[in-house]
Amino acid sequence: MIKIKVGIIGGAGYTAGELLRILIFHPNVEIAFINSNSNAGNPISNIHSGLIGETDLKFTSQLPLTEVDALILCSAHGDSKKFMDNNIVPASVKIIDLSTDFRAKSPNHDFVYGLPELNRNNIRTANHIANPGCFATTIQLALLPLAAAGLLTDEIHVNAITGSTGAGVKPSDTSHFSWRNNNISIYKAFAHQHMQEIGQSLRQLQNNFDKVVNFIPVRGNFARGIFSTTYTTCKLNLEEAKHLYSDFYKDAVFTFVVDQNPDMKQVVNTNKGIVYLEKHGDKLLIVSMIDNLLKGASGQAVQNMNLMFGLDEKAGLQLKSIGF
Repeated sequence: MIKIKVGIIGGAGYTAGELLRILIFHPNVEIAFINSNSNAGNPISNIHSGLIGETDLKFTSQLPLTEVDALILCSAHGDSKKFMDNNIVPASVKIIDLSTDFRAKSPNHDFVYGLPELNRNNIRTANHIANPGCFATTIQLALLPLAAAGLLTDEIHVNAITGSTGAGVKPSDTSHFSWRNNNISIYKAFAHQHMQEIGQSLRQLQNNFDKVVNFIPVRGNFARGIFSTTYTTCKLNLEEAKHLYSDFYKDAVFTFVVDQNPDMKQVVNTNKGIVYLEKHGDKLLIVSMIDNLLKGASGQAVQNMNLMFGLDEKAGLQLKSIGF
């Protein structure tokens, strides 16, 4: 059985914790090292306590880059580019970056945008992958079929609520429990950083797309998950829209178009994306949802790794939703 040696840069955050939870049990992976200067020498279960009894791995300050097949960057935004500038990574090592640093297409890098529902074939042959943002993944799952059919002809309106883990592991004024619990607020209205990558993907499928995407991000009073509602003018009736979406996602192993109005618990703790459609007059309403730490981050990174190494796309990712 093929075994991929994986190194992880930035091992102390939520995304790294979820990545480790998946990779420790992945049938085709051996974790070579988890780099974290601030935690060097400490067992990873000291930080990621859910892994107590599952592994004896420790954090390290070393960077044995020649000993890995794949490198996954869980660094803060801006730090991945610094890492690439300051370290020589062997050309044979495949890289997956979870930050925003390489999501925008540029002649200055060769990173492929890692949304399998959009770029599966390119991901299979890529050496470097820019993992999509969590909001961006959710919203793109709602809109890609319309873009592929050239049907984005009007402004798009999006409201999406995210769990507190989307703000990272370090507490802030808007993420600690006493503020977040029994509370709700908006932030970065119409100006969220994921707008750039959403527009880039929509234009990839519909090159004349020039409409405004009105996005209102919302902080939710729960830990994980993103629940998004999107609507826009659409000439298709409901059955035509369902056929369009089902056909677009027919080969997607983690994205499902459902007939019953879903709830977010159906995706939390999984790498699934769920999409649900309703028609109201001339408006198509698209409900989409993911787990922000899995399909929105670490799960999608592993899905991309599986594709890059020719593995079963679902390897290590057959996770059960919390459900109840």
